[in-house]
Amino acid sequence: MFKAEGIIPAMITPFNEQQEINEEALRMLVKRFIKAGVHGLFCLGTNGEFFSLSYEEKKRIATIIVEETRGQIPVYVGAGCISTAETIRLAREMESIGVDALSVITPYFLAFSQKELADYYRALANETSLPILLYNIPGRTGNALHPKTVGELARIPNIVGIKDSSGSFDTILNYLMESDEGFSVLAGTDSLILSTLMSGGKGAIAATANLFPELVVAIYDLWKQGKIEEAEAMQRGLREIRSAFQWGTLPSVLKEAMNWAGLPAGPCRLPVSPLTAEKQVELTHLMDSYQKQGLLISNAATIPLKKVT
Repeated sequence: MFKAEGIIPAMITPFNEQQEINEEALRMLVKRFIKAGVHGLFCLGTNGEFFSLSYEEKKRIATIIVEETRGQIPVYVGAGCISTAETIRLAREMESIGVDALSVITPYFLAFSQKELADYYRALANETSLPILLYNIPGRTGNALHPKTVGELARIPNIVGIKDSSGSFDTILNYLMESDEGFSVLAGTDSLILSTLMSGGKGAIAATANLFPELVVAIYDLWKQGKIEEAEAMQRGLREIRSAFQWGTLPSVLKEAMNWAGLPAGPCRLPVSPLTAEKQVELTHLMDSYQKQGLLISNAATIPLKKVT
């Protein structure tokens, strides 16, 4: 049975200067993640700018990542749309491409009842054989999955877990309380990775792993080894970059930091704007600090650890 666990980068979607998918960069990033020892890859999520991608672009991105991983690690793909029919259509397409699991955000824009949300996931589960991760991010969607609803959905065989990006540790604890050991609760807020693991969660879908895959994997590995103090030190290493994410519209700070480090993230799609000159200076100071600490690691000779000029 499929088990969602470990450290799974919430992948950005690299674009070129024309704001088209940079396929070469995407393949390079996949190789880098695999070499860093991650336990899966998650594309077409919030940090992947799924909201600005066309249906055909989503198919292409998923195809490239499946090709590059070659079955070495699971590929999770964001398939959530507003309507049930659209989500089912995209899920079927992803199944034909060969992804390993779906991550499905709640419908958004309208405020839905818990029954409507549950019916949405039940309908999808009936139409795909793929494992499904629920995705709770009420700050973006306006719809929160209540713990009781998650507990009910967890009894459906191919609904295997949830990514919680609410930022509330109490919500994670309640999800754990309402589900059994076979259901994976994953942190979607990077500041809660270790806390989630220590409380019975199975891992994290982490945006910071785009920059620091080895560091984030170390949190998980050290926790598994019972080295909690060392894991806490790794967790603290993410604080400053997490705080910096507030300096611009998501995922502008993350992409700018990756570009600084020589990782080809490219720009965000408009209307998301680049960072202001002031914030770019602050980010440079922060990335200099991380580099001096030895926390930026390159796994490819083509990815220099210096700002691209």
